[in-house]
Amino acid sequence: MDLKKNKAFSDVLESTHYMPCVSLIMPFEPKMSLKRELNHKLKIAKNTIEDHLKMNFPEDKIDSVLQKFDEAIADLNYYTHKKSMALFVSPVFQKVYYLDMPVEEKLIIDESFEIRDLIYSKKEIHQYLLVVLSSKWTKIYLANTSQLVRITSNVPDNIEAYKNDIPEKIANFSDENKRKEILLNKFLQHTDNGLNILLQSYKLPLFVMGTAKTVGHFKSITHNARHVIDYIHGNFEEKTEIELQEIMKPYISDWKKIIQENLLKQVDDAMNQKRLAVGMEAVWKAASLKKGRLLIVEKNFVFPAYQSGSPGVIFKQEESSRNAFYIKDAVDDAIEKVLESGGDVEFVDEGMLDNYQQIVLIEYYGGS
Repeated sequence: MDLKKNKAFSDVLESTHYMPCVSLIMPFEPKMSLKRELNHKLKIAKNTIEDHLKMNFPEDKIDSVLQKFDEAIADLNYYTHKKSMALFVSPVFQKVYYLDMPVEEKLIIDESFEIRDLIYSKKEIHQYLLVVLSSKWTKIYLANTSQLVRITSNVPDNIEAYKNDIPEKIANFSDENKRKEILLNKFLQHTDNGLNILLQSYKLPLFVMGTAKTVGHFKSITHNARHVIDYIHGNFEEKTEIELQEIMKPYISDWKKIIQENLLKQVDDAMNQKRLAVGMEAVWKAASLKKGRLLIVEKNFVFPAYQSGSPGVIFKQEESSRNAFYIKDAVDDAIEKVLESGGDVEFVDEGMLDNYQQIVLIEYYGGS
């Protein structure tokens, strides 16, 4: 967002003369739903808005808001492949975001817009990856609280597929136990390679199940240890998917802790790959260049700032000393920039990003 426009926009939002402000956040998947169903939901939302406004605002403000609402609805993109929509209108302003994140439907009528309401409306989905190891096969599941869905990777999931790949000098070992150990390691290496590809697409908490011996072999060869939330020891070869779900319940009971731990693992991974912007100034610059894949920020962190003469450069400023390029909260602006460029945003507890100046931005591969 251009800072001169941003200042004007902020002035509008902070002026009671232009209130009220309406924020409508809702699931919006035209490819999955009939257009008439979506229109029906929007009509209900409009009626609710109108009823509320009539009780609290003068008629001229009501008509202006409803007109902006109708204009925004008329321009909706029914060909989007996104999962949700956020619509903001006031008597003088309208804006629509199309988002990749699932949300709970939420209608807010207030004296200002809060971009953070978008993030607070995200639907909490308990998804994780579960790898079940045995000395004979591997099973990988995309799991949630109600089901396990088997995922097929691009590598064989049975150890028999690798017996013919062992070099002859090893295949002729007289020590059968040593031969089996080498075969198991080879099998697990291929499993880990397939898992690495899956983790590119599913940036979810990862759990690994297996006997202490098999898990020990996996730990010794894996390149994905940084993604693992926990290792669960036991023999699970005969367990059904329902039984596996029951076993997992205590490990995923504190979901908030799991999610935040997974986010920190992603931060560490991005740092190692030099794809991490740390601190508000660096985050602002990367977000302005549309590099942001995932913004992670501590709850309640705010950053009053002003823009320098260089594009994409800001500095911290005390709120008492505003100038022409004053930004009330650069965090909210960064959230908007990341969402507009197709990225995602997550909040974590205060103190979790102490080592990262309270805010980080994981950049897209290739910086685009």
